[in-house]
Amino acid sequence: MSVALPMSVIQSLVDNEVIVILKDGRILEGKLAGFDNNMNLVLEKAKEQYNETTRMLGTVVIRGNNIVSISVK
Repeated sequence: MSVALPMSVIQSLVDNEVIVILKDGRILEGKLAGFDNNMNLVLEKAKEQYNETTRMLGTVVIRGNNIVSISVK
């Protein structure tokens, strides 16, 4: 049985549209451009959804310790 390590899973998501849920309840959607060993993420063309409002953010860096989940859009 093969087990996927977290970093290899994140690597497979690079250049794909992802949805990132943050600890404070914000939801960010965008193209995963990169990441580092601390799971800090770089999203391009990011869009933030919070309290029924949506705003365009562009390119953002998300600290890994604020992330609750990452999924494919």
